[in-house]
Amino acid sequence: MLTVALVDYGVGNLFSMKNAITRTGLNVQVTDDNETIRTADAIVLPGVGNFGAATGRLREFNDAIRGALGDGIPILGSCLGMQLLFEGSDESPEKGLSLLGGWVKRFHGEQKVPHMGWNTIRTVRYSPLLEGIPDGEYFYFVHSFYPKPVNHEVTLAVTDYGGEFTSIVQKGNLYGTQFHPEKSGRAGAALLNNFAAIVRRLKR
Repeated sequence: MLTVALVDYGVGNLFSMKNAITRTGLNVQVTDDNETIRTADAIVLPGVGNFGAATGRLREFNDAIRGALGDGIPILGSCLGMQLLFEGSDESPEKGLSLLGGWVKRFHGEQKVPHMGWNTIRTVRYSPLLEGIPDGEYFYFVHSFYPKPVNHEVTLAVTDYGGEFTSIVQKGNLYGTQFHPEKSGRAGAALLNNFAAIVRRLKR
């Protein structure tokens, strides 16, 4: 059975994500071991918490994550896990993984912060990650910051909250969702099943 390394870097939401991925038929190992991360068939970075605190802990896994990415291993970041893929954040002076160019910005304006609850996506380019998921599908968000990529070509979908922001990204085998797929009901399950299908195709 193919194995997903669910990286434990001191943030919340590990076990709800583990349960959601397990339902796709993949084996999930919650781990803080570099060798387990480096040799997994896929890597998932979950996330609820502070950008600065998370980067401090995640730094010890940087080489394993970068090595796996270079070998073509699929990686999925969700919520804070997606934000950590970028260079940095308004939330903290700590640097992100810089696997994607861009910055994580704080919401400004009259909209309520944090952005919490169900909201829709609008697809801007096709990806197998979104196979069978239509425009206007609802996903569950909890965040006060949003990614602003340097290269708009990495944006798969956007969401409107006082203006559109990037809510799904992809660069090669690197994926990220600003929402929580593990808390997004049928649509979230469909997205995670698509990620599992991507992992299986790469291992044929």
